[in-house]
Amino acid sequence: MNDVPLADQDLSALVEEWLDWDQAAELIGVTPAKVRTMVRDHQLAAAVPGQPGQGVKQGIPALFLVDGEPVKGLPGLLTLLHDQGFDDRECIAWIFLDADLPGRPIDALHENRGAEVKRRAQALGF
Repeated sequence: MNDVPLADQDLSALVEEWLDWDQAAELIGVTPAKVRTMVRDHQLAAAVPGQPGQGVKQGIPALFLVDGEPVKGLPGLLTLLHDQGFDDRECIAWIFLDADLPGRPIDALHENRGAEVKRRAQALGF
């Protein structure tokens, strides 16, 4: 992993595709207000992809959604990371960085390897 703190990672370089509130709501089949609730409840995470103040709005990584719902294991992982003091920006950076897993945590979630991702996230607290 690189030496740049998670909060300072360039999310626009880590995450290829972002969804705005309306796009995410349409994919899930809910209102944008419900998407905000899902972010607040740690079912999804949202952040400003570029540097704040550049006129870029908050978005949700497109890879967080599969078949109209959050990728399996994501809500539990987000809750675990938040319980360890991460904010949404840090969660997204950690999930999209290639750490010690073979590949990025988001890829492991898509490959139904969520248990190993959660074990790694739990180890962050030690």
